[in-house]
Amino acid sequence: MEFQDKTLTCVDCGAEFVWTAGEQLFFADKNFKNEPKRCKACKAKRATRPASASGPRERVETLAVCSACGKETTVPFKPTQGRPVFCRECFQQRKFAGAGGF
Repeated sequence: MEFQDKTLTCVDCGAEFVWTAGEQLFFADKNFKNEPKRCKACKAKRATRPASASGPRERVETLAVCSACGKETTVPFKPTQGRPVFCRECFQQRKFAGAGGF
């Protein structure tokens, strides 16, 4: 397939940019289906911004009772009702035993 340079419009700044034949060939080789949406400047700006403006995410520690041994423990997530919660030891035992039904 012969590729030709194509002019696209950036979704962030509205500027036109050229998607070269070489870039299109690269996309085709990688089986990428979508055309680029942003110009190189906006893409670079987007890549350097922090993932969230609120700063680092706080880790949630929730007090829970282990579903296997009944020991009180803390887990780094908010448990979902109806799903079992395991202490570190029981979790490791199940993990190494190959239990897939979490």
